[in-house]
Amino acid sequence: MQRTARTLAGIVAGLALTLASVAPAAGAGTASGPEPGSVASRAALPEPHDHRHHHRCKHKDKDTVADVAADMQPGWNLGNSFDATGADETSWGNPRVTEELLDQVRAQGFNSIRIPVTWGQHQGGAPDHTIDQAYLDRVEEVVGWALEDGFYVLINIHHDSWQWVNTMPTNHDAVLDRYTDTWTQIADRFRGADGRLLFESVNEPQFTGSSGEAANLELLAELNDVFHGVVRGSGGGNATRPLVLPTLNTGSEPAKIDALATQIAALDDPNLIATVHYYGFWPFSVNIAGYTRFDAEVQQDVTDTFDRVHTAFVARGVPVLLGEYGLLGFDRHTGTVEQGEKLKFFEYLGYAARERGITTMLWDNGQHFDRTAHTWQDTALFEQIESSWTERSGTASSDLVFVPASGAVGAQSLTLSPNGTSFEALLHDGEELAAGTDYTVTGDRLTLSAALLQRLAGDRTPGPAGELVVRFSGGVPWTVRVINQETPVLRDASGTTAAFAIPTSFTGDLLATMEARYADGSVAGPQSWTSYKEFDVTFAPDYGAGTITLTPEFFAEVHDGTVHLTFHFWSGDTVQYTLTRTGSTVTGT
Repeated sequence: MQRTARTLAGIVAGLALTLASVAPAAGAGTASGPEPGSVASRAALPEPHDHRHHHRCKHKDKDTVADVAADMQPGWNLGNSFDATGADETSWGNPRVTEELLDQVRAQGFNSIRIPVTWGQHQGGAPDHTIDQAYLDRVEEVVGWALEDGFYVLINIHHDSWQWVNTMPTNHDAVLDRYTDTWTQIADRFRGADGRLLFESVNEPQFTGSSGEAANLELLAELNDVFHGVVRGSGGGNATRPLVLPTLNTGSEPAKIDALATQIAALDDPNLIATVHYYGFWPFSVNIAGYTRFDAEVQQDVTDTFDRVHTAFVARGVPVLLGEYGLLGFDRHTGTVEQGEKLKFFEYLGYAARERGITTMLWDNGQHFDRTAHTWQDTALFEQIESSWTERSGTASSDLVFVPASGAVGAQSLTLSPNGTSFEALLHDGEELAAGTDYTVTGDRLTLSAALLQRLAGDRTPGPAGELVVRFSGGVPWTVRVINQETPVLRDASGTTAAFAIPTSFTGDLLATMEARYADGSVAGPQSWTSYKEFDVTFAPDYGAGTITLTPEFFAEVHDGTVHLTFHFWSGDTVQYTLTRTGSTVTGT
């Protein structure tokens, strides 16, 4: 990942001339048994892994590459290690990969591991583009550990995609030579590897300086064709090894997936897999334009994306790897999207992919599974992801209930989304609460009584007051945080466009988003198409320090004068704040 543009797959010039004669889609087996040359004709592959119970791999034959892809579910990315562009696998802050780490990841229930690899900084120049043997040895060592653990393993050409492959429009022959040499060396090194090792042609392919998307599609198709020819021509296990081909930018727009579907059909190879990436509906994924909630529009984007992918590939017998998924805001930290909204996104994504037969591979750059402690940074998030592999979980309209720190306490309601389950009980500290007294459920409406909330609120000091757990008949329970809250107070401040922070008493509340407008009502700051600014890019709360920081990126697109800010909090409260900028000096009241 390491956010670059999204991608797409294309077709080589003149490919359309061959389409009338192509064989059925890749992966379409016969009723009598595996196709000649299929994975089943040579490879012994692992049984599906019973997640949470780590064991060494047992093997059985697989009829088609679709079976292989299905058995790869679920998958995990060893991100920001071998794909790092520095001197070695630790250059982006992750520790050196160990056998124990892979053992622990396998024990979490993952059946496949994608090991992104950037080769460029470990490679000599023309004419041979020789890969440093020590680096190749190290990649082979880690691949071997993963295979021994029973993983299916996927390796690729990763950030090379934006380091040098992207210059193909203006440096065509040199890029193609280097790409060919790179894959020739990788294929030669792994030609005898276990059949559970897969190759992916290139990560998130992209091009600069071309005439447009049509040209980019042709360039990617050329790369995919070269990749396919080099690997298949290297012989050994590579003659039938499952190969993974991406769409342009690994995007899921119709033109991109249609181009790859056309190319896969033309290649007439039963051991090909398509791959796309998905990081959600963009405004929600980064928290911009007021998309703070996993609402119907955000959910529909998941549905439409996976429907397109299923129709283009899975329904035609071509398996699909969702090679990376997550939320783009995670590039900064996982708190960019509010916890409950985030959990609803992952619950639905897992369900939608499972229903359409799409294998998912979680992008983890080290922020999810701690690679030293071997624990999940956010246990609730992993539990939701893990549950989505096999079943649905009930959710609710929010995981937050705010109780006023002064004044009357009233009953509050949440809308339940059982998602095929049914409500069973409401619990506090492991004990079931009394229906009719502590709460009522009418249809999909859960009402928490005033007496219950007052009891939980205690002395009503602002801050966390307790947690309630909604138990459904299946899946992960839904946790509701009860918080005592007062309207936040923002104080006067002075600073510069390089360093400006607003002293803030959050008084139990949580910041959802911020609007910025000039005195005349026009939009201020970056993304001038929306008054709602991007969370953690233009502004960021620090609850421990008691500040809201406005970033240099925000001020870079704010001109001198007055800017009116509106801070929206999850309680529903809003607070107005006024900035005055004069050159690099900023004051706030």
